[in-house]
Amino acid sequence: MFNKETKTALEAQEAALRLAFAPVAFQATRALRDMGILTAISNSRSAGTTIEDIMEKTNLNRYAVRVLLEAGLGMELIIVNNKRYTLTKTGYFILHDRLTRINMDFSQDICYKGMNHLQESLRDGKPAGLRELGPWDTIYPGLSLLPPEIGKSWFDFDHYYSDLATPAALNIVFEHKPKKLLDIGGNTGKWALACTAKDPDVEITIFDLPGQAGIAQQKLKEAGVDHRVNFHIANILHEEVPFPEGFDAIWMSQFLDCFSESEIVSILKRCREALNDGGTIYILEPFWDRQQFKSAAFCLQQTSLYFTAMANGNSQMYHSEDFLQCIDDAGLKVVSTNDRMGINYTLLQCQKK
Repeated sequence: MFNKETKTALEAQEAALRLAFAPVAFQATRALRDMGILTAISNSRSAGTTIEDIMEKTNLNRYAVRVLLEAGLGMELIIVNNKRYTLTKTGYFILHDRLTRINMDFSQDICYKGMNHLQESLRDGKPAGLRELGPWDTIYPGLSLLPPEIGKSWFDFDHYYSDLATPAALNIVFEHKPKKLLDIGGNTGKWALACTAKDPDVEITIFDLPGQAGIAQQKLKEAGVDHRVNFHIANILHEEVPFPEGFDAIWMSQFLDCFSESEIVSILKRCREALNDGGTIYILEPFWDRQQFKSAAFCLQQTSLYFTAMANGNSQMYHSEDFLQCIDDAGLKVVSTNDRMGINYTLLQCQKK
């Protein structure tokens, strides 16, 4: 997918120029979307609409509408014929595609300001951009403290992809009818809730930080299943804090990409000790080299830089070979691999060597 040149020199220069203006184009796209211009054009369907109609529907002056329309033409979000504007397919997806909207909101609300500190983050190995959101060493203790609209952008982004993989993953995990399951990085409790619905007898323990555990406890209480879920509240990076033990299954969904390779090995070694003989560790991760579509790989590669500048400074969306080496170094073996979970996830089943 990434092993040969695909553009002519002219196409390459055009791509370079688009990157040079990418921050401007991104904000113009948001303005076209959020100020109602794309909606006004979309509602006109194939007949198209005029600048005067757009001004009336958006309550924007001619200058504002004109500069945004002209930017939209250059970005190929819209086309114009006889002074009537219509959406292109790209414009349609910007306005109507939920995945695109989630990615744009995450880029704006979580990443945009902080990415100005990317080079500092790369030099120092710390999320220098995080200061734009709050005074935390990593983003994770601050997730429950973000303003609601900002937090929504983070959780929507975090949940959208993994939620699509949940039904198939549940079937695989519960084929073996685990009696005790450890959910590491339980977040808002979505997986624990799904497990309690899947099997009325399974005992769940959520391992997470205090802020996330508080959110999960409330969700489980509202669902009436809080009596079936235990909590182990601790920072998983504190190696001196022992894991709970005696589990038939350990579940981690888009969790280990939040850590460096040495930290992943440390976590997996302790998972190994917490696992019963014959038990299985289930790891759900999106690997950029195992994507069906180049656009999906692109999104994951760019998301790695969110981890660099905003999350913790030292993790990423991994290439599968680097990740599999961590599993081996932790004394585990992969016994099953499924690369077709949801739209872009891989489910690894690991056991003790």
